[in-house]
Amino acid sequence: MIEDRKAAILCALVEEYIESAVPVGSGRVASHSGIDLSAATVRHELAWLEEEGFLVQPHTSAGRIPTEKAYRFFVDSLGDPGGLETVRREQVREFFARSHREVEQMLRDTSMLLSDLTGSPAVVLAPDRDRQCVRSIQLVGLGTHQALLVVVLANGTVEKQMLKFSSELSELTLGVATEVLTPIVVGSRLGNVPDALPTGNSEVDEVIAAAIGHLIDDTRSLEDVFVGGAARVAGVFDSSLVEQVLHVLERQYVVVRLIRDVLQRGLSVAIGTETRVEPLNECSLVVAPYEINGNEVGSVAVLGPTRMDYTQTLATVAVVSRRLGDCLTEG
Repeated sequence: MIEDRKAAILCALVEEYIESAVPVGSGRVASHSGIDLSAATVRHELAWLEEEGFLVQPHTSAGRIPTEKAYRFFVDSLGDPGGLETVRREQVREFFARSHREVEQMLRDTSMLLSDLTGSPAVVLAPDRDRQCVRSIQLVGLGTHQALLVVVLANGTVEKQMLKFSSELSELTLGVATEVLTPIVVGSRLGNVPDALPTGNSEVDEVIAAAIGHLIDDTRSLEDVFVGGAARVAGVFDSSLVEQVLHVLERQYVVVRLIRDVLQRGLSVAIGTETRVEPLNECSLVVAPYEINGNEVGSVAVLGPTRMDYTQTLATVAVVSRRLGDCLTEG
């Protein structure tokens, strides 16, 4: 905890640095809105804040820049994210008012929307597959040894999987298998699909086993990751970070693990080393989950430099995550 005057000066300096990206001097802080102090008084307080690790001074004659500790104090002092600017709010409304034919395309487009609104790379994690309930299941014959498994999930996602068999299949076999699977699978979560009892018909049992094997396939449990605005990396980050950030964004399992970890720690913003991903030590991640029918199933995030506009980014991520969840719930 620091006293109110020091807190106001620190937050003013962070805001000035976010806007300008150059070291901030005492005169500029003193002229900041809401700071009614002399430059000498501000200079004294800045020296204290530097000693406490909130600020650094590149060289003696320069102003000061915030440290990770300062950004954390600043973010914690923001409270609930405010509203979006009218133009951005209308852009979000129009986006979600449009008809989106497929869930995957909506998620991909949402990542681009987030990137357009914030000017930084954005990520959308698809609904966690294991937590999705099955709405319907169907087996369709494709020749004598193949069948197409079509599964519709509660969020509107349609999964299609080709199943191959050594023995010949009849439409009757597939029809019986579908009839057996329906009461077992429909309404169940993919991560908790029960086993089916043997029917006494080896061909039907083989089809049922293949279908359930697909549904509970652990290798498919990792959410799809949709990255929007990757091309903006070069314009947002210092040249020394561009390659590292792109490398992280290209590794799906790293992105999923990063976002899950941040949310599990109860954070909406991870700053610098708080990301626990070394290449992102000079980056910040703003993240929010979205819900379908009241259940958290996926998340949206924006990755930017530690000097990002936290106020607007938090508000944008909050609004987009809420509208995305509402849209998916409505189907």
